[in-house]
Amino acid sequence: MDHPLTGRILHRDESLLVMDKPSGLLVHRGWGRDRETLVDWVRDLLAMGTVYPVHRLDRGTSGVIAFALDAAAAQRLGEATAAGALRKEYRALVRGAPPDHVTVDHPIPRRPGGPRVEATTEIETLYTAAAHPRHLSWVAARLRHGRLHQVRRHLKHLSHPVIGDANYGNGPLNRAVAERYGLRRLALHAAHLWLPHPATGELVRFSAELPEDLRAPLLRMGFPAPKLKLEGTQ
Repeated sequence: MDHPLTGRILHRDESLLVMDKPSGLLVHRGWGRDRETLVDWVRDLLAMGTVYPVHRLDRGTSGVIAFALDAAAAQRLGEATAAGALRKEYRALVRGAPPDHVTVDHPIPRRPGGPRVEATTEIETLYTAAAHPRHLSWVAARLRHGRLHQVRRHLKHLSHPVIGDANYGNGPLNRAVAERYGLRRLALHAAHLWLPHPATGELVRFSAELPEDLRAPLLRMGFPAPKLKLEGTQ
C-alpha cells in the first residue's frame, strides 16, 4: 500500500526535504489536536525520529513546504528565515476584482495573541472571471514576511478575502461557490519557495503545481488554463 506522501516529494538530500502538502492536513500537532499531521507522515516516510518544519502552512493551504533533516540545518534555515532570506509566492482565488498591482503594508501578529509586527504582501491580479454569484479573481501573493495567516489577513484587509476561508471570508459566498463549482477547500496554494540551501548557502527555488481539487473548479469557473500556470518571479 502506498504511503500517503508517495509522489509528493519535490526534493530530498541529506539536510533538506521539500514536500507538496495536500490541503486539509495540519502540519504540526502543536497547531491543533489532529490524530495525524504532516510531520507524523514525514517522519514515517523517512523512518526518522525528528524532522524540522522550516515554515508553516495553514491546514487548508496546499503546496510547497520545507523540512530540515538535522538540527544544524534547522538552525541555519531558522537564521535565514529570521533574516528574511526565505521568499514565498502563493496563488489564491479571491472575491471580486482587486487592483492590478497593490502592496499591502499592514501589521499582524507572528502568533495567536502576540503583538502586531511589520508585514508586507505584494498582490498581483492575474485574471478575473465572471463567476456566479459574483466575479472572482486569481491572484499572486508575494510575501516579504511570514506572519500568522498573512496572505489571508491581507486579502481580507483589501476586502477581497480568499474563497473557502472560514475565518476571514464570506460564508454564504463560500457555500455558493462550493455548491456550484465543487470547490470545497481553502483556495490558497503555496506555489513557489526560495531559500538558501542549508548545506551550500545557494539560493534554490522549489515549486508545486496546482492540485486537481483546485485546478478543476477554477476551469469550471471560466479561468483559462494558461492563466493557471505557475510562473514564478525570479
